[in-house]
Amino acid sequence: MIRLLLALLLLAGCATAPDAPRTAADSLDAVARDYVRMTLELGEREPGYVDAYYGPPEWAAAAKAAPRTVPELGAAAAELSRRLAALRPAATADARRRAFLQAQLTAARTRVRMMSGEKLPFAEEAEGLFGVRPELRPLAAYDARLRELERLLPGPGPLNERVDAFQGRFTIPQDRLDPVFRRAIAECRARTARFIAMPPGEDFRLEFVTGKSWSGYNYYQGKYQSLIQVNTDLPIRVSRAVDLGCHEGYPGHHALNFLLEQRLTRGRGWIEFSIYPLYSPQSLIAEGSANYGIDLAFPAAERTAWEAAELYPLAGLPAAEAPRYAALLHALEGLGGARFTIARDYLDGRITRARAVELTQRYQLVSAARAEQSVAFTDQYRSYVINYGLGRDMVRAHVEAAGPDPAARWKHMERVISEPTLPGDLLVRP
Repeated sequence: MIRLLLALLLLAGCATAPDAPRTAADSLDAVARDYVRMTLELGEREPGYVDAYYGPPEWAAAAKAAPRTVPELGAAAAELSRRLAALRPAATADARRRAFLQAQLTAARTRVRMMSGEKLPFAEEAEGLFGVRPELRPLAAYDARLRELERLLPGPGPLNERVDAFQGRFTIPQDRLDPVFRRAIAECRARTARFIAMPPGEDFRLEFVTGKSWSGYNYYQGKYQSLIQVNTDLPIRVSRAVDLGCHEGYPGHHALNFLLEQRLTRGRGWIEFSIYPLYSPQSLIAEGSANYGIDLAFPAAERTAWEAAELYPLAGLPAAEAPRYAALLHALEGLGGARFTIARDYLDGRITRARAVELTQRYQLVSAARAEQSVAFTDQYRSYVINYGLGRDMVRAHVEAAGPDPAARWKHMERVISEPTLPGDLLVRP
């Protein structure tokens, strides 16, 4: 369960941004332009803050040449919030657009507080940045699932070592990573294209990289193009090909970004969608829809059969073992929420980093190396971790409320990833 962010904090009396003088005829378009410029400048103050940008290049150049200070940018965000509050939307679309911008500005102001050195509790940080307040279960709530997994994979030694060793049998050889991933992504695209029209020329580049805290990343380039990177620091299991193919590609990040560009940035002229600040409610929608998109494109039994027929031979793995591996992965899903509880306790200072690594090994059933990578991600991205599980659950509930018909579910998924969707919109059933 969550408590949604119900009100946006508004500050009055702040100086107007020097590059955007107020006029009597203020508008959503004017606020949107100033929001994009401000976000670009915040990206100069914090590397990684801007996840994607494909708007006017001269705006990016101006931000790089003379970014305002963090306090000045905080004041600019507050002034933009005040300007938005003073506007009266003329239509439903305008109201959704204004609400989206307000939520993005609330996140920007929260991030400015963090950039200024303020330490926020995990739940308050998540609420300020992503528009939701997570209510997390205690780790003891996952002990029953650990006992189930003990029965599923009995044997000597710690359970996490047994699980890791079993999963290691499904590692894709390095020289087969490229064909396996390309086949998986192609199928993710084909299944998405049955329900969502692709813009002409959309495409991606695939790269394998090292030295990252994440397992995969999509860098959207604009003009319907993406760079998808897969981290090979740790051995990659065959299940990750479909996971990352859908999550980073179709109907995940690549599809969401090209739909927003096609329908909002180009189709409506809403320039604010040409920029994606990572620490914003946009990320809960992006990560949640990307994770749910895996299950939408590949229902469980269908996925296992397809992987056994298509990916296992490409990877040189025993297809007969696919059902057993799938059963283990399904059981492990019940431990997903433990990661967020560990992150909260670590970031709020209740446990040390070493303890966080230890608990990650126990409750995520991973090796020491994978636990270190998981905690390194928390070090870098902090409360961002909630977007994967909480976002997925919210998108799932919203989409599946449309009923069991796959076409109806895909239709509502398309709306989620092609409109100015906020976390609160997911509580409205289709």
